[in-house]
Amino acid sequence: MKKIVSISLGSSKRDHNVNIIIKGQKINIRRIGTNGDVDKAIRLIRELDGKVDAFGMGGISAFLYGKNRHAYFLRSALPIYKAAKKTPIVDGSGLKNSLEASVVSYLKKGLGIPLESMKVFLVCGMERLGMAETFPALGSRMVYGDLMFALGLPLPIKDLNNLHRIGSLLLPAIGRLPIRYLYPSGQGQEKIKPKFNRFYREADIIAGDFLYIKKHMPESLKDKIIVTNTTTREDIELLRERGSKMLVTTTPELDGRSFGTNVMEALVVALLGKDLASIGPEDYQRVIRTDLFKPRVVYFN
Repeated sequence: MKKIVSISLGSSKRDHNVNIIIKGQKINIRRIGTNGDVDKAIRLIRELDGKVDAFGMGGISAFLYGKNRHAYFLRSALPIYKAAKKTPIVDGSGLKNSLEASVVSYLKKGLGIPLESMKVFLVCGMERLGMAETFPALGSRMVYGDLMFALGLPLPIKDLNNLHRIGSLLLPAIGRLPIRYLYPSGQGQEKIKPKFNRFYREADIIAGDFLYIKKHMPESLKDKIIVTNTTTREDIELLRERGSKMLVTTTPELDGRSFGTNVMEALVVALLGKDLASIGPEDYQRVIRTDLFKPRVVYFN
């Protein structure tokens, strides 16, 4: 049996353990949250290093991407990233851009959603570059919330070129910030503080990382389409209660929930059985075209 373990800085309340079979191969996928405890995350990785087939690194990204896929490393992720010496460790970024671009295309071609007439609120485009580029390419009007969700500034970015310009200025500095300033971790993932309501209200589609979406979610999401990643059963009920029209996750349902891209990238690495350095975009694209990566769609009304 292949073993995939996601060590996350997120809340342990979101932990999950599932066994699946892919083409006759038994696979165990486990998510372990450390409630924001970096030292615990490092300790767990060291304890399991060499005993599992691949690690996912959750609750923090090792890389953010700018124009032309220029990568910026987040220094706060380095101790976690380097804790694994034998087992490959991934943060989902290798898979994320290709996967999320394909899911946006699926909204239009597979579900018939008229993206050219839709306004999209993408909560953090720099962290979801595949979405950031594909939505406007298919005609959607954009609001990128990077300055809101990363820095707390109520300043919308409405143009992809401006997102890239701001990214080139801010990403080098953002890469030096502690994770607590950038992303909700630990118990902070459970708190909802409504903010930036106007941008939620005016959007037809709210997209991006679910914990960012949830962080400032308003009481009403009536008739909104949510395009996101990791969602638990509780998250789905929350969206139902707030009136959402539809949920589309970039990763499939596995035993009642969709895992993060870090888990799915770790799964790909384990299935390919190749050295991590030799895995390229064409490998991810080949896997994305399989039924394993069919997006999950939930209709609420």
